[in-house]
Formats: sequence, structure tokens, C-alpha cells
Amino acid sequence: MISVSRLLLGSEHFGDSLRYAKDSCRQTDGTHGGHGPVVVWNITRTCNLKCRHCYSSSEAKKYEGELTTEEGKEFLRDLAQFKVPVVLFSGGEPLIRPDFFELANYARQLGLRVTISTNGTLITPEVAQKIKDIGVGYVGISLDGIGENNDRFRGKKGAFDAALAGIRNCLGVGQKVGLRFTINRHNFNELNDIFDLLEREKIPRACFYHLVYSGRASHMKDEDISHQESRQALDLIMERTEEMHSRGLTKEILTVDNHADGVYIYLKLKEKDPARAEKAWEMLQRNGGNRSGIAIGQVDWYGNVHADQFSQHHTFGNVKERKFSDIWTKPSHPILKGLKNRKPLLKGRCAKCSWLKVCNGNFRPRAEAVYNDFWAEDPACYLTDEEIGLGEQ
Repeated sequence: MISVSRLLLGSEHFGDSLRYAKDSCRQTDGTHGGHGPVVVWNITRTCNLKCRHCYSSSEAKKYEGELTTEEGKEFLRDLAQFKVPVVLFSGGEPLIRPDFFELANYARQLGLRVTISTNGTLITPEVAQKIKDIGVGYVGISLDGIGENNDRFRGKKGAFDAALAGIRNCLGVGQKVGLRFTINRHNFNELNDIFDLLEREKIPRACFYHLVYSGRASHMKDEDISHQESRQALDLIMERTEEMHSRGLTKEILTVDNHADGVYIYLKLKEKDPARAEKAWEMLQRNGGNRSGIAIGQVDWYGNVHADQFSQHHTFGNVKERKFSDIWTKPSHPILKGLKNRKPLLKGRCAKCSWLKVCNGNFRPRAEAVYNDFWAEDPACYLTDEEIGLGEQ
């Protein structure tokens, strides 16, 4: 994640303490010294929607073999002992799983910070209150357009209204909530509308995701935005973030799954605010770029361990057979080993890029999806050859 609001404005939020800790870039097994990674736990594959870009290709049906309640609790105990700073409950749709609240409450009792990634359509006022009561730190609700555009993308009429009701229900009980928006060709022109929604509904946070060609989105390579449009998207996100801040509206704005964003923001800051640019540069160096397989990991509904949600075809072990902490810190799989120190393995523009120490090769699943090579250059890097130091080669 790239904190646009932190880099541009210096505003601080919880996640910044993990992203920009002084020793972050030196870690190989966690977010910062003495801690494990942020863990995304997809507790079920079942979902009540059928989104075009779903990395787990979820459907509204039961999937056999998912971790049991007791297996889940044993897994959570290991995460607590590993000092994992955050466990993100995701899916499918996590709120569909009957024991969700039992597992989330147990995680809280163990001292883990719990967050939820959900489509929001099942968050009634009563559900919102239960989420608040067990002490969930944050609820991220996915919207990928306004009104019917979102509904087409998510495969169900009325999904937008239901998700918006879920957001309002969270806000109504004082539960921290935010939007998750995946940028693609079909919703690129609605970025301004999403910022308007943030302001109108008093939503405090938004994460803008770059499209990753994984799962059901494997067919969407041609539905991604162009490099020029990526630059336009970042310009708009920066402009709206600064403009809201100038009017006293404090919003946490982040982009996800493309570390070219950090470099782009830094280069823009150098032009207009060199002092702020230097502070941003220091934070980018602390972060060290993409940290899949280092500071973030994923465990699926079966207990399989992966580098992130988009790399589920590379499995490093199973928590029913071996503790997550052991799998993570004593890697035997070549992909996980490689991710711990990937710079010598990278190819193409990524290998030659002058910003490698603050990008770390960007996002590997996209490279593999396009070039069938996990270590190839990321095709979604929109920085020019001149900007990455290749202009004279």
C-alpha cells in the first residue's frame, strides 16, 4: 500500500506505523522488528456476489474442506505468538461464514488487531453493532462504481445500494469503515464520483486498487487502464486528496498493488515542494516497496499459505500440517525464498530500474500473468524509461 495522504500531507494513521517503521525495509519475515507479517485470512470461498475481478473466483455455493472452527482457532493462536500485527478476515464473503463472529472475537481475545474485507451487502445495523462490539479495527467495503455500474461489475442488481447501506450502518455505530475501489477501464471515469461519495457520506478512508490479473480477473488484461490513464488517475487522486485537506476534511487515501505510485508521487512533489519530497523519499526508503512474502501473506480457506491473495497458485505449505510461523520463517518453496530477496531474480525494466530499492520489483502476479515468468517486469509500471533511468541506454 502507498499512503497518498501520508506522503503528500504528512498525516498519520495506524497502518503508517507498519508501512514506514524505521526497520521495515530490512525485514524478511514481517512488518518490523519482532513482528510477523500482516496476514490475510480468506476464511471462506463462498460469496453472495459474483464479481468480474474476483481473485478467488468465488460463487454462492458451499466449498468442502475449509478450515474448521477449531483449526481456525489453532491458526489464530500461532499468529498471536508470531506477533502478527493485523489479521484481515476476507473471503469470498467473510460474513457468510457462520462462525465468523466466534473466530473474530477469539482473535481479539488473543490480542490480534482484526480488520474485515467485505462486499458490505450483509452489514445490517445489528451486524454493524456486533462488529463494533468485538473491537474490529477497520471494515473495508468494496465498491467498483456508482449505482448500476457497480452492480454490473459485481454481478448482482442492488449490490451498490446494499453496500452503501452497510457503510452507513457502520458509520451509524461509530465503526471505522472505508471504501475499496479497483480501477479498471469500466470505472476509470468515476474516480471523481467516488471522491464525491467519500465527502457526501463522511467516509474517512479509501483504498484505490490497481487491477491484478488473477482468478476471475485473469481474462481482464485488456480491460485494464493504459499507462497514461494510470498517471491521470494518480493526478486526480493526489489533487482531490490535497483539495479536501485544504478544506479541513481529513481522509486517509491509499493506492494498492502498484509501487510505481510512490515514485510518481515523489517526482511530482520534487517539482512543487522539495522539502515535502525529501520527507516522502525517506518514508519510501523505509518501506522498501512491495513486500508480498515478507510483510504480507495470505492463508486460504483450506489453510494453504501464499505470498498474497493474487498468488494462490503458488502454495508454500498448509497450516493444518505446519505452523504458519514456521512456513513463513523457514521457507522451502523457491518462490517464497525468492521473494525474501528478489532483486537478483528480477528481469527486464524492473532489474534495471533506478527506483528498485523503493519499489522492489512491483507486483509479481501481474508479471507472471502477462509473461508467464514470475520474475519478469511488471507490465503495469507506467513510469517512462527516462523516469526510471533507462533513457540513455
